[in-house]
Amino acid sequence: MSRNVPDWPPVDVEPVPVHPKAPSAGTKLGPHYSECFGCGDEVPTGLRLQSTMGDEHTVHSQFTVTAAHQGAPGLAHGGLLAAAFDEALGATVGYQLRKPAVTGRLETDFLRPVPVGSTLFIVGKLDGMAGRKVYVSANGHLDAEDGPIALRARALFVIVAVEHFTTHGDKDAIAKLSESSQRRPDLNP
Repeated sequence: MSRNVPDWPPVDVEPVPVHPKAPSAGTKLGPHYSECFGCGDEVPTGLRLQSTMGDEHTVHSQFTVTAAHQGAPGLAHGGLLAAAFDEALGATVGYQLRKPAVTGRLETDFLRPVPVGSTLFIVGKLDGMAGRKVYVSANGHLDAEDGPIALRARALFVIVAVEHFTTHGDKDAIAKLSESSQRRPDLNP
């Protein structure tokens, strides 16, 4: 089967200006928020996605599919896999730009089933920037960093002001997060 895949990024872009204080290659990245479903360590059935900075504008993330993540018996739920890519691509943008950004669009291609008990290795990369729009993409390899590609994703993230979160989010949780970031120099721009 042949697929006509549109160009990516779909617009003319500039290289992404990686922040001078972005973590260096090999740095393990902690959760951006402990109660985040994607990367948080306080959500028992969350993905608990773990990420590490890679070379050349990449972030390497991985998670193991549990029984709590299944859709069809024994297989990961497709929406959950899309959530994993949203988290991994968000980490790719957030840790390298050190600016708040939100998902504007996420496309996911499902190429093969992802069984419960398997580990998905996601490599996200910055593809370019146009104004506040940041274009990123990723491949998800099954059970090894060089395993077969099970999924591909492309996303558009939009850089926003912090007020986006303080206006629409939980003010108490944001205050708590702000306090904890004061104690973590790796999160301060």
